[in-house]
Order: sequence, then C-alpha cells, then structure tokens
Amino acid sequence: MSTFVDKARIKIKAGDGGDGAVSFHREKYVAAGGPDGGDGGNGGNIIFQADDNFSSLIDFRYKRKYVAPNGENGRGKRCTGKSAEDLIIRVPRGTLIKDAETGRIMADMSDDAPHILAKGGKGGKGNSNFATSTRQIPRFAKPGFPGESFDVTLELKLLADVGLVGFPNVGKSTLISVVSAAKPKIANYHFTTLTPVLGVVRLDEERSFVMADIPGLIEGASEGTGLGHEFLRHVERCRLILHILDVSGSEGRDPAEDFEKINHELANFSESLAECPQIVVANKADLASEEQIASLKEYIESKNMPFYTISAAAASGTRELMNAVSEALSKLPPVKIYEAQPMTQEDWEAKFSSRQQFEVEVEDGVYYVSAPWLEPILRTVNMDDYSSLQYFQRVLRSSGIIDKLEEMGIEEGDAVNIFGFEFDYIR
Repeated sequence: MSTFVDKARIKIKAGDGGDGAVSFHREKYVAAGGPDGGDGGNGGNIIFQADDNFSSLIDFRYKRKYVAPNGENGRGKRCTGKSAEDLIIRVPRGTLIKDAETGRIMADMSDDAPHILAKGGKGGKGNSNFATSTRQIPRFAKPGFPGESFDVTLELKLLADVGLVGFPNVGKSTLISVVSAAKPKIANYHFTTLTPVLGVVRLDEERSFVMADIPGLIEGASEGTGLGHEFLRHVERCRLILHILDVSGSEGRDPAEDFEKINHELANFSESLAECPQIVVANKADLASEEQIASLKEYIESKNMPFYTISAAAASGTRELMNAVSEALSKLPPVKIYEAQPMTQEDWEAKFSSRQQFEVEVEDGVYYVSAPWLEPILRTVNMDDYSSLQYFQRVLRSSGIIDKLEEMGIEEGDAVNIFGFEFDYIR
C-alpha cells in the first residue's frame, strides 16, 4: 500500500545564466578585428504545474533537490549561448507552496496555470557590448546572473466542497461510499481510513460537489494525538462541514460530548475552521431509540445548526441529506484559494544582502577573501588587461570588500587572495 504524504520540504534552484564570451574577430585580410564575444544564454526557470494524476507528495520524500539547467556560455562571432529549458515540477492539485524561511505563500496550485517559482538567471554580456571609442579592445565580459534559489515547503490541502469530520467509526466512510463512487476501506475498527478519500457526489446533470472523508479525529488531535493532526489541514479549504455523530452511542460514547470535542479540536487548529458552516448528521439512527434521537436533535438545534438523521449503512435519509448539502453550497462562496504573497522589503534586503556577503581572514600576512558570488565574476576577468582589472576593482569597491580590507588595516603591498588568485593591494 502506498504511503500518503501531504507535506514535504525541498530545495529549488533555477539555472544560472551563461557567461558572456571574450572573443575577437579574426578574418583574413582584415587588419584589426574588433571584439565579437556573444552573450550567455538565460538559465532555466523552475515551474510548478498542478497535475490531477498525482494525489500525494510522496515523490518529494525521496528527491529533495531540483535544479534547472544553466544557460550556455556566449561564443565568438557574436553568437549568443542557448537558453536552458525550464524544469517543470508536477504536484497534486491543491498543493500550497511556501518559502520555508519566511512562511510566505508563493503559489496555490489549485488551477491549471503554470507558476514560475524560481526565475533563471539572465545571461552575461559578451565583450562586444563594452567596446567604446576609448576602449576598443575590452578583454573582459560579464558572468551570467545566478538563478533564484529557495527552500520551499509543499503542503497539500485537498480541494473539496464538503469535509466529513467525526470520531473514528461513526460511519463517514460508509456515507461517502453510498453517495459517491469512492470506495474507501470499511471495517468495524478505529482508523480504518488512513488517508483522505475524495468522492464526487452527482445529484443530477447540473448539481455535483466534491466530498472528502477526513481520517478520524480524536480528542487532542490539534496537538498531534492520533491521526487528526496530520489531516486537519485538508478541512481548511472545505466550504461546508458535515459533522457525523453516532446517535446510537454504540461504542459507549455520548454524541453530544463528541460534538463538543471535535469542534474544540477544529477551533484549536484554525479559527477559520471554527467559523466554517456545519450540518450535523446523526448516523446509525436505525440502532438508536427515539429518545436518543430526540435528545440529540434538541441539543444540536439549540446551537442553531441544521440537523439530519440518517442510516448510511441502509442508505436511509442520505438523498435528503445530499439535497440539503447542495442547497447550502449554492449559498456559500467558492473553495478557498490562497493568494500568493509578494516579497516584502525585508525579504528583498535579506535576499540581496546574502548575495553580497563575504568574509575576510588574515593568515601569515595574507588577506583571504571568501565570497561565493564573486567566483563567476573572477572567471571572466582578464588579469593581463588594464580595463578588465578596473572592472574587477569596481566590483570589489561597490561590494564593500575594499572598505573591509582597509578597516582591518591592510597596507599597500600586502597580499590579497581570492579563490587562489593572489595580488598585491594598491591604494
């Protein structure tokens, strides 16, 4: 039996842009060929797509890192590198994607539209872009920009109009099997249903809705007891809750107490769940006395909630209940869709500062600079070319590295080492 997984954490990394090329035109009988280095191609995006063939996030338990391909480097003759293909990640419909670090909602995969979650880096400019009247032979190019990278959490919240809640063994699985084509496992013991079950209820050609059988809740579910904590999130999207009670008390429990306990767990998990409209269903009425039914009906109606009596096993009263559900749904707003949240100013600053972070250590008189973002820039610098070195110096100055070196007391002639490239510091 496959395992139902409805939460996962993965790392996504869009492709880096290709580096611009340093190249010069070479042609017979042409005395002075100019720079003709082409631009790098763009890196691939990370795109998420809802797919109804998937019903669980189990695949993300085994693969946790997804990296899109990089763009190709530019070439001579002003040839632009080929842009990389996008990486498409397919997830079950209803998956909510959040930034793992901030909790920001990035996308709600509830529609058919593809969502770009991480954008590929743009290709770097080739040296042909830097030729001027005073700099006719630029010997440097720009590296490709890095693709966006995020740690994200995937959280599956089922898209259902109606959620069945109630203690184990009150008849939820039986009800959904009677009113829809869903065929959940049914047996006379607790936690028969180990995964949420979706069923489509079709009343006629124009009336249908999706019902979800949520695995049984117990007292303490919102704190993680039993199975309820794992599946309460699937009730959050529901427009209407069918609260199933065993009116017969066949397991020695008081249905009124069950009603209060389940509602307490829903409210503890989410305020919106506590406010979700409910229809209370007294199941196993064929096993209950008239006094038991009347007592529970009086109690529920005192809460100003609709009350229906059924026997799911005998399919008695289920048609009337489904008609009532359809009527209630016609007056309710559609299934909740979460809006993507834009990055705040704080998010942008944190992201930008992380790309410009660096460390400087002094060992035996040598200043070692560590800055991962600087490595692709260093690759494109021609240390034998004055204009290229000037460009590199501007990068060191604008990033604050030179200010840090001076703050640490560096003197003219002291050695600086960046990824193995060592040079003397000159003011």
